[in-house]
Parts: sequence; C-alpha cells; structure tokens
Amino acid sequence: MSDSQPDAIPAPFDVPTSARAYGWMLGGKDNYEVDRNFLLATLPSFPECVDIARQNRSFLYRAVRHLTRDAGIRQFIDMGCGLPTDDNVHQVAQRFAPDARVVYVDIDPIVLAHGKALLADDSTTAVIPGDMRDQREILDHPDVRRLIDFDEPVAVLFLSVVHHLTDADEPRRVLRTVIDQAAPGSYLGLSQVVADDPVRGAAMSEHISGGGVPWQTRTPAELDVFVADLEPVEPGLVNLVDWRPDPDQPPLAPVHEDLVPYLGATKTNRGIYEYGGLLRKP
Repeated sequence: MSDSQPDAIPAPFDVPTSARAYGWMLGGKDNYEVDRNFLLATLPSFPECVDIARQNRSFLYRAVRHLTRDAGIRQFIDMGCGLPTDDNVHQVAQRFAPDARVVYVDIDPIVLAHGKALLADDSTTAVIPGDMRDQREILDHPDVRRLIDFDEPVAVLFLSVVHHLTDADEPRRVLRTVIDQAAPGSYLGLSQVVADDPVRGAAMSEHISGGGVPWQTRTPAELDVFVADLEPVEPGLVNLVDWRPDPDQPPLAPVHEDLVPYLGATKTNRGIYEYGGLLRKP
C-alpha cells in the first residue's frame, strides 16, 4: 500500500460517526460511548437499523462474489468503506479472483488508521482519505491512478452510504461521476435505507441528522431515478434480503448484548429497509 496519503482529519469523539455506529451493529469493537448512546437512542423509534446494517453487509459478500466470479470484474472502488471487519471487499474479491485490485475510500480517520494497518503489506489494495462528495479529488489520488485502469471495467460501490448524501450534495453527480466515465461493462453497486412511507422516512432523517450524522431517507422511486439508464442485474434494485439470498454464505459476527433485542425487527416492521443492487453500464 502507498504511503502517499495526506494526514486524515482528526477523529471526532464528541459526535457519533456512521462508520463507528455501523461497525458496532456488525459486532465490531472500534466505537465510543457517543456512538453507542446515539444508536441506543435511535433504535426504540427505528428498531430496523440493526437488521438493515447486517443485511447490507451480507449483500456486500454476494455482490462482490457475483462481480468477480460471474462478471469478471478485477478492480473495485469502495466509497465510504467503513471499518474493516470480516469479509471486506478485497478479501471476498481475492477469494474468487486473486488478481483483484481494490481501493477503499473513507473520510473517518479511525477507518483510515485501521485500513492502513490491515493493508500495510498488500500492494494490490489501498485505503485513501476522501469525501465521497468530492469525486474529482478521489479520482486524482495517486493510489487510484496506480491500481485502477479506467480503460477496463471497474466496479464502483456505494454500499449503505447513499443515505448520507442529502439532496444538497447532488447525489446523482456523486454516484455517476466514475461510472459515467468508466469503460462499458463496468458496474455500479449501491444501497440506501428507504421508507415506503415518506412521513416516517422524514422523521428518521430528522432524528439521525439531528444527532450529528448527515442523513436522508428516500423512497425506492427516489433512488431509482439516479440510475434509470443503467442495466439492472437480476433481480434489480430490491430490498437487499431479496437480492440473490444465500443461506450458506459466511455468517456475520454476533452483535453486542445491548443490540440483541432489535434483531429481527425487519420481519415485523417492513416499511423501512435497505434497498439496492448492482447495475451494469452498457
């Protein structure tokens, strides 16, 4: 991995971060009291969040497996990658294609520190500091230029991060910058928390944004318009539990005991869920 990265933004300890909160729901330990308190204050109103985080992580495995094993993709950019855990993108990709190359992008300094440690001896994978809203800066990064050949198909992943892009962030521009200039046969993978009821979705957005984490819950139709001209990979954009489910895929780590009461909430509360899939550039 290159050492050319600039110093990261100092880690915020007085407000929660999405990477640390998300990591806790996946069974991770790299979080702080402010992250745990934020989640424990959110879950009584939105108990689906624990299932949603874990369903997205399971989708990551199935999506990357398809891209490498079935679609022949050998290079990935993972935007807003989050804290390293089991079966990260490069681990899944290289399990099915040892020559796969991966660039991770995140703005959270703790993510960057853990990623640099994990990948210190890996010349085919890099983690770089970057705000996914600034796609041009990401594309100009030396490690992106070193590892990604845009004359060949690439997979660009925005998994469980699209809801952190408000309308003011121009989400279509962010999602489309790389894929629109990528070679034909490239793929866009994306997912975001959606609500069938816009009123409940707005309440979720207000609560999470008010806690210090930028957030915009959308309806499925609002996400669809960003990618309407790309070819959906079957079964299309759906609730992630319905995207090629595989009961035999590797299990996730168990959750902390404080989160156990919220497991299974999406079975009874079906109006809020993680929506997404893979799309191919013709």
